[in-house]
Amino acid sequence: MIKFLSFSGYVTEISDFMVTLNGEDSGCYKLISVNNVNKGSNSFIHFVVSPTTYFVDHIIVSEGDWITGYYDGNAPVPLIYPPQYQALVVVKESPYQNVKVDHFDQNLLSSDGRLKLNLSSFTQRLLTNGQPFTKNLANRNLIVLYGPVTKSIPAQTTPYKIIVLC
Repeated sequence: MIKFLSFSGYVTEISDFMVTLNGEDSGCYKLISVNNVNKGSNSFIHFVVSPTTYFVDHIIVSEGDWITGYYDGNAPVPLIYPPQYQALVVVKESPYQNVKVDHFDQNLLSSDGRLKLNLSSFTQRLLTNGQPFTKNLANRNLIVLYGPVTKSIPAQTTPYKIIVLC
């Protein structure tokens, strides 16, 4: 099972990343350098962005943007500094929406127990390719876009969009 971890910061550089020696993938992979000055000494990382990395709202990331990258905390990583993670999901942060990427159980409670989803008929349910998702959302990895939450524990919200990571 994927253990979603995240890192937020300002994009300091975007460069091409070579995966094969013959260059057949040239331009398909990017290395996004991210710096978070609020996190102290380990505040700089690289995200490897592949053609399968999902960008929420299909945004284009530029240097200077504040982003959050989500990666699998259980995946192997090279022992280098700064750390280099394979980005699964990238979000360009906005004051107008909250985003949670996590595994949600049969009660639509996130794996960290901090967010409970209350669905409505207005909640969009989509696949990463933009097509409607018509099955049960329970026990799945989800990207949840939402607004206000309750002050309860866990916080509860009615999301306006859910993207299923199949």
